[in-house]
Amino acid sequence: MSQPWDYIAKLVCIGDSGTGKSSLTIRLCEGRFSPSHDVTIGVEFGSRIVPVGPPASLQLGLDERSHSSSGPSGETLEESTASGLPTPPRKPQDSSVQKRMKLSLWDTAGQETYKSITRSYFRGASGALLVFDISRRSTFVSCTQWLQDLRQIAEEGIVVILVGNKTDLTGQEFGSNQRQVTVEEAEEWCRLNNIVRYVETSAKSGDGVERAFLEVAERIYRNIEAGRYDLNDRRSGVKGFGASGGANTGVPRTVTLGMDDAMRKGSGWSGGCC
Repeated sequence: MSQPWDYIAKLVCIGDSGTGKSSLTIRLCEGRFSPSHDVTIGVEFGSRIVPVGPPASLQLGLDERSHSSSGPSGETLEESTASGLPTPPRKPQDSSVQKRMKLSLWDTAGQETYKSITRSYFRGASGALLVFDISRRSTFVSCTQWLQDLRQIAEEGIVVILVGNKTDLTGQEFGSNQRQVTVEEAEEWCRLNNIVRYVETSAKSGDGVERAFLEVAERIYRNIEAGRYDLNDRRSGVKGFGASGGANTGVPRTVTLGMDDAMRKGSGWSGGCC
C-alpha cells in the first residue's frame, strides 16, 4: 500500500473569539457548517490530507497572480514570505506523482482567559491562519496583537495568511451589507506586516475555505522543496513520512497526534476531524 501522505505540517488558527475559527476547521475537515458551536476551551484538533505541488497546485495560480497584483511599492504580496523573503523556487518533479500533505490543524481559543494555554501551541507551527470577522472591525484591529504574539513564540519564517471570515454577511443573504473592513484595508495591512496573502471566506457557504488552507499548505511545501525545514526536528512544524522525531524539546508532540485518521485508504482529498 502506498504511503497516505508525504509530509505532515502543523497549522494553527488564531484570532479573536467568535470569528469563526472552529467553523472554518469543521468546514474543511467535515464539509459541514454548524450554526451553533460551543466556544472553544483551550485548543481543539482536526486534520485533513490535501494535495501540494503540481499538478494540483497549478489550479491555485499562485505564480500567475504574483505577476499581476502588486502593492504601491511594486512588491507583490505573492513574492514575499512571512519573513519578507522571496517565494522559494520549487524543484522540478514528475507532475504525474501528486504529493500530499496532512494538515494537523490546531483551533485555538480566542478568549483572553485561555491566552496562556493557546499561546503555547504556537510553538512548532509551520503555518497559521489569522482570522477576523469582516462584520466586526474590532476583530481586525486585534490582528496586530495576535501577529506579534505569534511571531514572538513561533519559529522564524512561519507562513501566515490573513483570513476575513463571514462574507455571507455582506448582503447576498440578508439584504444589508454588514461589512466593516474592506478588502483594500486588509490587503494594505498584509503589505505593511509582511503577510503573504489575504483571503476572504465563509464557513457557512464554504466559499474560499479550501483555498485559504491550500495556499498555506502550498507555501509550506515550497519551503520544504527549498530545504528550509529540518524534517527530523519537531520544532520546524513539518515532518516527512517515516521521519524520526528530533531531540526532546519539552514541546508536546503536536505534529504526531491523530495520525490514525490519516492512515485510511482513499483519495488525498479525504480527511476528517479527530
